[in-house]
Amino acid sequence: MMRVLVLGADGFVGRRAIAALAASDWATPIAGSRRVREGTGVARIAVDATDRQALASALDGIDAVVNCVGGNASVIRRNAEALFAAAGSRRIVHLSSMAVYGSATGTITESAPLLADTGSYATAKAAAERLAADTDTVLLRPGCIYGAGSVQWSCAITALLARRRIGDLGRRGDGYSNLVHVDDVARAIVAALRSDSAGAAYNLAMADAPDWNAYFLAVARANGLVPVRRVPAWQLRGETTMLAIPLGLARRATRQAPPPIPAWLATLWQRDIRLDPTRAERELGMRWTPLAAGVAEAAQAVSVRRPVSEA
Repeated sequence: MMRVLVLGADGFVGRRAIAALAASDWATPIAGSRRVREGTGVARIAVDATDRQALASALDGIDAVVNCVGGNASVIRRNAEALFAAAGSRRIVHLSSMAVYGSATGTITESAPLLADTGSYATAKAAAERLAADTDTVLLRPGCIYGAGSVQWSCAITALLARRRIGDLGRRGDGYSNLVHVDDVARAIVAALRSDSAGAAYNLAMADAPDWNAYFLAVARANGLVPVRRVPAWQLRGETTMLAIPLGLARRATRQAPPPIPAWLATLWQRDIRLDPTRAERELGMRWTPLAAGVAEAAQAVSVRRPVSEA
């Protein structure tokens, strides 16, 4: 059995990766996180994924690593520096992001340059990929990962729809969503561990992903929040300017506060960038969760207050 250490095991993707590996007949997952929790059904170790010496110790007896560590730019950089220095010849499956393509538009294959020009997060993700060079690493570049437990792309979207702060955004919601269900990402991780594609990168996004307006409508239907209203341009501008900062601060203080709509998110909703997933389909055997099934699964885990009927 391959012993696989999953770093960031308590995160959104990490939990699904653990479950997918545990369901296999060839891998034994070990959950790596800052704190050891009891009663989770898998072996666990406490490890600081940004500490090279701590990682080197944790990797004793480990055959492969799945890196699902998230966080801010500093954490991403320190984690990559520690991991790629400590891992030796072990297979690593590293969760990167479509953010490495920066402000690129159009159809994007894995050979596109890593512009990483949209902020510190993108820069850190690209730097982590460069550190992976000359190692036995498979890079996964997912788009927007949705599904039950997705704070950004399922929970927050549902909350915004319930409060009628988004809906039909018109041309401001015509951008390509590049959605990928979290279970598809977990399947890609499992396939990458067994592939012969050391050094390869793979875009992960469902084929024929909807535009954002269509996604909002699908989420609204799954949660009983239809009809959706047309959101005027002036309202969205106000959300991303006057309200974004105070709502962001309130959200940090309590998760019950309404989610903000930062300017970068409104920009993404109208941006024409399309990840080409052909390579993942061909080499990893990827097939994508249908949108209706994905939003239904997410809706089962979300409790929302239905909007008041409008006269």
